[in-house]
Amino acid sequence: MQRFMLKSKIHRATLTGTELDYEGSIAIDRDLLDAADMLPGEQVQVLNFNNGARLITYVIEAPAGSGTVLLNGPAARLGVPGDLVIVLSYCTVSEEDARAMKPKVVHVDQQNRLMTPDA
Repeated sequence: MQRFMLKSKIHRATLTGTELDYEGSIAIDRDLLDAADMLPGEQVQVLNFNNGARLITYVIEAPAGSGTVLLNGPAARLGVPGDLVIVLSYCTVSEEDARAMKPKVVHVDQQNRLMTPDA
């Protein structure tokens, strides 16, 4: 049996903007992508704390250190700058691996900078 499991998440990131006239996706700071083990083109689910919207899109890379978390295309209608979001990625793993799997959880501050565990 295969299970569809949470692989990683970026928790309580702040939307920095929206760009309606774009093909679609979510642009995320390269530093956050690396910390969460997410790749450009990877499918993600975005949950918006402020309005309850849930969407599925794909990641594009924003410059490292920029703090960018930007909804593009139709997804831009589902948030406004300042909204808090969770970005989730999933993977399929064997039953045995699923039982031992621990997702990566990335916490950020209000400027979408990585928080250290003791901060």
